[in-house]
Amino acid sequence: MSAIRLPPRGSVAGLAREAESLGAIGMMTPRLPLEASARDLELRGGHLRVWSPFFEVGEADRLLEGLWRDIEWSQHFVAIAGRRIASPRLSAWYGVDGAHYRYSGHRYDPLPFTPLLDEVRSRLNAEFGTSFNSVLANAYRDGADSMGWHSDDEPEVGTSPVIASVSLGETRRFRLRHRKRAVEPVALDLEHGSLLVMDGDTQANWHHAVPKTRRQVGLRVNLTFRWIRDLGDA
Repeated sequence: MSAIRLPPRGSVAGLAREAESLGAIGMMTPRLPLEASARDLELRGGHLRVWSPFFEVGEADRLLEGLWRDIEWSQHFVAIAGRRIASPRLSAWYGVDGAHYRYSGHRYDPLPFTPLLDEVRSRLNAEFGTSFNSVLANAYRDGADSMGWHSDDEPEVGTSPVIASVSLGETRRFRLRHRKRAVEPVALDLEHGSLLVMDGDTQANWHHAVPKTRRQVGLRVNLTFRWIRDLGDA
């Protein structure tokens, strides 16, 4: 994996996209059939499928470098128990016109897809016959960056959404817990170049999180593609 020099913690200066971008749509190299590397995990009231790897090492390195450079990263604030708190990660919302997204009391308007984001989106849509029209990008700069417990069950994605999660960079632990705590929790280590697809009733029945870690870890970029069903100004 290519070494990425990170900015000082909490700083997003210098992260605006540069003049050149890496690659173009259709530049992915041939791979083995998807079934050869897929692993299914049947959950109680849900379903996961993992490909590790989905992108070969060279592709994953190229994507990590280009996305870290090109995406307009920012540190958003969320409302928790009436307090305004800085998110412990960098993020950005991209999509087609009208693919608005509401989270923690805020509405996010989509930025237009970068060439690399559109390349990955086109690859996923071609492989799976999906119509992903938006993506949430998250950057975990080190082990102190994290994602709390939540489900991707916002009204915009409808019921039983398909969520495709691409992981690039450092391996991080991905945890799931059932809304009924008596069910055994699940933990997965999502590696560089891997793809996790959550479908069925997973979002209705399970929460997921990326916890902090004391391990010395570097940059991880995660892309969660989804389909916003209602496009418009509302």
